[in-house]
Amino acid sequence: MTILLRDRVAIITGANRGLGLEIARRYAAVGASVVLCARDFGSLAQVRTQLQVDQSDGQCIDAIAADVSNPSDVDRLVAHTLARFGKIDVLVNNAGIYGPMGTIDDVDWREWVRTLEINLLGSVLMARAVVPAMKARRAGKIIQLSGGGATNPLPRISAYAASKAAVVRFAETLAEELRDFGIDVNSIAPGALNTRMLEEVLAAGPEKVGAAFFEKSVRQRQSGGAGLERGASLAVFLASEASNGITGKLISALWDKWETWPERVAELTSSDMYTLRRVSGRDRGVDWGDK
Repeated sequence: MTILLRDRVAIITGANRGLGLEIARRYAAVGASVVLCARDFGSLAQVRTQLQVDQSDGQCIDAIAADVSNPSDVDRLVAHTLARFGKIDVLVNNAGIYGPMGTIDDVDWREWVRTLEINLLGSVLMARAVVPAMKARRAGKIIQLSGGGATNPLPRISAYAASKAAVVRFAETLAEELRDFGIDVNSIAPGALNTRMLEEVLAAGPEKVGAAFFEKSVRQRQSGGAGLERGASLAVFLASEASNGITGKLISALWDKWETWPERVAELTSSDMYTLRRVSGRDRGVDWGDK
């Protein structure tokens, strides 16, 4: 699937490293103008310089230091983007942290809350800030990065798990709010990535994250992990016209055949497939647990 994003303007948070950086590279490579966002302007400026080397005529690579959990920073970022480009076509909510590791009765409460402020409230603030401009044009794409915590319990990493489950349900809800405005909202499960966050788990050790999760993480580092390519490719697809009408879904970059989904928009729209839902006894062939 060949996709171009010429004339599109995208804000990407957490764009200075890992998957956010890879998405920024891919967006720039297919012609999008990109506003890079992260708290560390030093590394952000380096990324901007790298991407500007190959930018084409009419394309712009910009960078703004901002904390997505700070409402004034978010407003400043969005206002700057609108002043420079006059529109926002795509928002990629990628900024996130693992937060404190350990049992809930042992972790620092302020760090636990801070994780929700960045992962959940930061995503909500960014979406809330770009929605008016997208509504005015009756078009837009909001792409939320999820993670393993959205669909599975993560003992000893509870702030991350809770925030990721919450942000996926927020994306599903926002998708319904914006359906009549032509704005698509989806979440990406990128797979187990060998990024800075994996190194944080390994540095914490089995006594903090648990022996099973630590051993799984060691194996992941040794195997190379899922790689960034599929997650970034899915982010390009969801930013493009090819994905129009696909909304309210949690999409696995690795396991879902999302490239074929444009042919199945009607089926996807009328179904709860690829969403967060309760599993009932009937779903598992049990007849004693529910009516």
